[in-house]
Amino acid sequence: MLDRLFVYGTLMRGYDHPMARRLSDNADYLGAATMPGRLYKVAHYPGLIEATAASDRVLGDVFRLHRPAELLAELDDYEGCGAGCEQPAPYRREIARVTLAAGGELEAYVYIYNFDVARLRHIPSGRFADSIG
Repeated sequence: MLDRLFVYGTLMRGYDHPMARRLSDNADYLGAATMPGRLYKVAHYPGLIEATAASDRVLGDVFRLHRPAELLAELDDYEGCGAGCEQPAPYRREIARVTLAAGGELEAYVYIYNFDVARLRHIPSGRFADSIG
């Protein structure tokens, strides 16, 4: 099982959220990273969808999970796509190629938004913090 996770919203470092603290307490921070995608403001949290142009990038953080099976099950429940969650789920967990800001590429899990974004506000910078305020 893959042990890396790319996060781009309230699970990033610096957010005062219980699941962000759970992640940081149970994973090693590997660094800032980007991946192809388009970011939208869903509510007080974002949703990432596949890129529609080569310039579409989302900024986030990559973590190496200490106990990936256990923590991913918790995160799947948090993201609404766990085994017992209602379907269709708002997110789906996939493997993506991410580029570390420090250099190099790696594969990591990422939560992809699974609903229509037509009525959501696009975040052109790809940085969730730019949509707050």
